[in-house]
Amino acid sequence: MTSTTNKRAIVLVSGGLDSATCLAIAVDRGFDCYALSFDYGQRSASELDAASRVAASARVVDHKIIDINMGTIGGSALTDTDISVPEQESEGIPVTYVPARNTIFLSYALAWAEVVAAEAIFIGVNALDYSGYPDCRPEYIAAFQTLVNLATKAGVEGTIISLETPLIDLSKAEIIKTGAGLNVDYAATVSCYQADAQGHACGQCDSCRFRRKGFENAAVEDPTRYQQ
Repeated sequence: MTSTTNKRAIVLVSGGLDSATCLAIAVDRGFDCYALSFDYGQRSASELDAASRVAASARVVDHKIIDINMGTIGGSALTDTDISVPEQESEGIPVTYVPARNTIFLSYALAWAEVVAAEAIFIGVNALDYSGYPDCRPEYIAAFQTLVNLATKAGVEGTIISLETPLIDLSKAEIIKTGAGLNVDYAATVSCYQADAQGHACGQCDSCRFRRKGFENAAVEDPTRYQQ
């Protein structure tokens, strides 16, 4: 991918709907994009295949998949097979919350941003149609931005690395409409917490419910491949 502005951004790409849209927005804003994904011991390894498809489609400068295997810590239904993924709505923070996940992901993104002199880090967190994760809230993003400013060579020398969250105030339907306008191929994405090896979605978990409702509300055809 070429750019006349030469702005650089690190974009966290999970392989899901939100991160694919976030990457498309960064590209549309004229950034040379460096995609960052993680093999963190998640149940749905097929989402990494999706991340590779999404990154390739966007013609990113580079795509790194970093192995950090948070399954050795456990504590989440996404990383511990002894904890079942809930298939009904629940109160409070669900067991699919992965402790400190976004903090860890953003720390790696920040390190890479310093290495390639990126001006921005894009993350597709959302504070409306989401499962109530504490590290998706605007307060968390503001706090991490403060850390970025204080804890980096760039920040000390007066260069701001901006933490960009273009989806944070959008509904799932609005996210889908935005992505459709940017020609995001949602058929290439995997959002399900327990998708099978081929990327077929369960249709029952929180992520599947938010995704399905989003397509319905956006009046956009749902290309999700569901398990039979």
